[in-house]
Amino acid sequence: MIRFILSDLRRLWAGSLVVVLLVALASALGVSVVLQERALRLGSARAADKFDLVIGAGGSETQLVLSSVFLQPSPLPLMAGEVLGRLAADPRVDWAAPIGFGDSFSGYPIVGTTTILAQNLSGGLTEGKVFAREGEAVIGSAVKLSLGGEIKPMHGLPDEGGETHTELVYHVAGRLRPTGTAWDRAILVPIQAVWHIHGLEAEEHAEEGAETEHEHDAGTAHDHEHEEAGDHHDGHAHHGKLDPDAALNESWTADAPGLPAILVKPKTIADAYRLRQEYRSGNTVAVFPGEVLTNLYATLGDAKQILVAVAAGAQALVAASLVLVTVIHIGQRRRQIGALRAFGAPRGAIFGIVWLEFFFLVAVGIGLGFALGYAAALTMSGMLSQTSGVAMTVGFAREDAGLAVVLLAFATILAALPAVLTYRQSPAQALRA
Repeated sequence: MIRFILSDLRRLWAGSLVVVLLVALASALGVSVVLQERALRLGSARAADKFDLVIGAGGSETQLVLSSVFLQPSPLPLMAGEVLGRLAADPRVDWAAPIGFGDSFSGYPIVGTTTILAQNLSGGLTEGKVFAREGEAVIGSAVKLSLGGEIKPMHGLPDEGGETHTELVYHVAGRLRPTGTAWDRAILVPIQAVWHIHGLEAEEHAEEGAETEHEHDAGTAHDHEHEEAGDHHDGHAHHGKLDPDAALNESWTADAPGLPAILVKPKTIADAYRLRQEYRSGNTVAVFPGEVLTNLYATLGDAKQILVAVAAGAQALVAASLVLVTVIHIGQRRRQIGALRAFGAPRGAIFGIVWLEFFFLVAVGIGLGFALGYAAALTMSGMLSQTSGVAMTVGFAREDAGLAVVLLAFATILAALPAVLTYRQSPAQALRA
């Protein structure tokens, strides 16, 4: 029987190939949806695990997490800089690191922060050292630059008409270890440099000068302003110009300018919940990134159900087309089947031959569909990982075996239809066709 089936499939290879491809494409659609959704969910969860608590100004919690954890470009409202001072002095806080956005270089986001985050983000550096001056930068593991390379910050993105800053050129001082997060594509620079480039402190000095003009003449006010700028910022800014060779002085936490977000590492879980509760009142909001992602997963779950429904509809259409192909195929083989019956082949044997042929084709199509679905999910995850920096691992889980069983059960029922048609046909009817 097996030899007869194999020779029959070789003779009808074109029709067999069509059946296999139809089943494979329909199966691949459903498998790729399931695998890609799982890779995205697990990859984003691992990325959020790097950060315990995020504090920002009142607003969208989702946008706060997307901007601070996944570095998605979006303007965030600024909270008072004194929040950083309170967190830095809080005994419940292991460390707190401010982050500032707005600039980019060759598609990589430039994030202003402190040496604390640079030292704790990935657990160390693969080469070089942490930035020690305002003209230095630390790059993520996926940034395609070498030590000493130049970074010319651009405000915004090139496709948005961004302009390159001319006040400062950063030089790569070190490279972080891989984290599997969006921060692997980030360029970390001293947040003081970000403030200076965007004129935050220059505005403060201008306000101080304007107030002083009412008490002193213009020359005295100018000298007073210049003197305060030199004393207060330890030589970082002189008449609005940045001195990249000035060493960092991170004792400014008490009077920092406005901040879009602060990443906080509490000492204990209990401290994390207390801090979250404390900073959810007033003008700030504190969130656990994993908590926000849970809501996003619910949205992804709804989208997944829609995509699965679309895939199921496609599979139903394929099943209907297979039935049509099978009926036509059986009609073309009526004389062969009639001859087999006339030579004494029992109905059960004819039923088994037709069923096994069709089940074999559908089973091969399902197996090929799983392989194609895995390859498609792997390709999509690779593209998403390259653009977002979030590592997305594609793999089968135990529940995927259930999907394979359901598809094979459906194939068993579908293969029985043409077998029943041949079983009910008499030799005389077949030979007269």
